[in-house]
Amino acid sequence: MERENFGSRLGFILVSAGCAIGIGNVWRFPYVAGQNGGAVFVLFYLIFLLCMGVPVLTMELAVGRASGKSAVQGYRMLEKNGHRWHIHGWFCVAGCYLLMMYYTTVSGWMVSYFFKFLTGTFTAGMDTETVGNVFGGLLASPAEMGVWMLLTVVAGFMICSFGLRKGLERITKVMMAALLALIVVLAVHSFILPGAAEGVAFYLMPDLQRAKEAGIGNVITAAMNQSFFTLSLGIGAMEIFGSYMSKDHTLAGEAVRICVLDTFVALMAGLIIFPACFSFGVQPDAGPSLIFVTLPNVFVNMAGGRIWGALFFLFMTFASFSTVIAVFENLLASCIDNFGWNRKKAAVINCIFVLLASLPCVLGYNVWSSLHIIGARDVLDSEDFLVSNLLLPAGSLVYLLFCVTKWGWGFDRYMEEANTGMGLRLSKQLKNYFRFVLPVLILVILIQGLL
Repeated sequence: MERENFGSRLGFILVSAGCAIGIGNVWRFPYVAGQNGGAVFVLFYLIFLLCMGVPVLTMELAVGRASGKSAVQGYRMLEKNGHRWHIHGWFCVAGCYLLMMYYTTVSGWMVSYFFKFLTGTFTAGMDTETVGNVFGGLLASPAEMGVWMLLTVVAGFMICSFGLRKGLERITKVMMAALLALIVVLAVHSFILPGAAEGVAFYLMPDLQRAKEAGIGNVITAAMNQSFFTLSLGIGAMEIFGSYMSKDHTLAGEAVRICVLDTFVALMAGLIIFPACFSFGVQPDAGPSLIFVTLPNVFVNMAGGRIWGALFFLFMTFASFSTVIAVFENLLASCIDNFGWNRKKAAVINCIFVLLASLPCVLGYNVWSSLHIIGARDVLDSEDFLVSNLLLPAGSLVYLLFCVTKWGWGFDRYMEEANTGMGLRLSKQLKNYFRFVLPVLILVILIQGLL
């Protein structure tokens, strides 16, 4: 079966960035920045993104492009005879399924809130308790959550069933263009709110005193974690798009472009949220409730808040759904490569499986609310813990060791693949950094996450 490929370089960059741009950018980034003193956190985040995110991204893309296959078969093609690196490929597949078991539910929350603002569930002057009760009501209803999750899963696999170019690439281009337009409009609107300047200063003006209050060590480790997780590295979610790439451009150049787009969206999300929070006297470090409780409270007290709320959650929908369809493509490609299925069969079987596998997360807030799997964590938090704290960092470490050690693919072969084409090249002088420093940094993230 002939391998599909992207119709354009822009398609590759937008789809890859769409996979990276998700809830981690537009939900987690602003509240983590808020909790860690704002601008100093942002500065460390950018440094670690360059030092850690870009190199590991080139490694995943290199394995994909050199092999032209998804994770399991990609490792098989590049590993030495008798070696077993491809076993990690199956963990990548498992990680993608596990990620979608809760990500589809959260993506459904975004769609739900878009329709709630659009249809007038939120009205001007609602009090704080009433706004908070809307989210409580959503979590308490397995039927309502189940419908939005179902819609997300079915729509996602339907798009992917049309193929890489006609489905994923075509739809992602439209969504990403709409997302970038929406984010600019929303940011400009936040800028002109009364008192917005204070929010912008908190976000972008470095204040060492605030960072010290949060603890410099905490700020640095939070920035390291965020820069690493924002790109969804370690479970083959990016590797698959390497397998569809041409050899025209170097991987470092493409990785930087993906990171720039990903970071632009994360930074702009903060420029929407912080000025709005400061304008209405709301704390910007409210944690995960920032999106579904704090911000709706801001919108209902804002002139034209119903429209601005609808636009914000439409933006959030595009951000989360771009990740959903990108990971679904990985699942389909894995089944096509490993089992020889055609795309339609892979789409139908995976759609049914993901629907069933997502039900525990839906029920975990109501029917199974007393169920705690890992420590005191509910279903969603347990699934997220396994993906974010174990599979992503451990998987990234495996990709790194595979690419830079003599027991794996090897540093010279990796460098040759990464530097094929036109554009930014990696220096061979990075060898010792990649072999000795980067593994330690990833190990720190892994150990810290598990503890």
